[in-house]
Amino acid sequence: MGVLNVTPDSFSDGGLWLAPDQAVEHGLTMVAQGAEILDLGAESTRPGGGVYGDGGGRVSATEEIDRLLPVLEALRREVDLPLSADTRKGAVAAAAIAAGADLINDVGGLADPEMISVVAQTGCPVIVMHSRGELATMQKNIRFEDVTGEVCDDLQQTRQTAVGHGIRDQQLVFDPGIGFGKTSRNNLQLLRELDRLAALGRPVLVGASRKSFISQVRSAPPTERLGGSLAAVGWATRSGTSIVRVHDIAATRQFLDVWNAIDSAAAESA
Repeated sequence: MGVLNVTPDSFSDGGLWLAPDQAVEHGLTMVAQGAEILDLGAESTRPGGGVYGDGGGRVSATEEIDRLLPVLEALRREVDLPLSADTRKGAVAAAAIAAGADLINDVGGLADPEMISVVAQTGCPVIVMHSRGELATMQKNIRFEDVTGEVCDDLQQTRQTAVGHGIRDQQLVFDPGIGFGKTSRNNLQLLRELDRLAALGRPVLVGASRKSFISQVRSAPPTERLGGSLAAVGWATRSGTSIVRVHDIAATRQFLDVWNAIDSAAAESA
């Protein structure tokens, strides 16, 4: 899944693709490089209370739709692969689906009742991300006894709520929420134990690309975290993750192609 931020303030590439024509061009470039899904986001959701200060500023549904739809509609005319709308607002999700989005990536974890209603009524697949607390402060006072177990438990509770409101279990994809309400050590442990999340029986998405926990291991600005991002992709792949959400499509595609070739060679020699 290729990240396409149509925002002025995302942590890694804010402002680069804000103009619709530039965003569409970048989306098409990612498709040519091997992206299999494009994830379009029009509101920065960088979490506050930690390295990102106050975090992303909240954007109205109207402004988010105005940023998103020109790019989504143009890409829908150009490509056949799935397009995802990265939003936590039901109103934006409804507009995106009407404009041709195939799935919703909800970093709010179905916290908006309108989102639950939209997903239930449309039957659209939805990525449910785990987080705790408000976006502006979630990086403060983080407490877990067993981060992976608690993430699994929280997602199971969200699953029960979703199914209870008419969302089919088959629509759900789980995201552990790397970097959202977790310490750097929490993030590393989640990546190490992704198989526990996969055991819940739903597809798993991992979005660790360029995130700040990488810099806690070895200091680097966001655009120089490719090596760490690929390490996370490797752990995700070996743990049964279905989707990896990344900024660097060409390098990740090459990494996965070679990884899979090595794995196939081992299987053939067994």
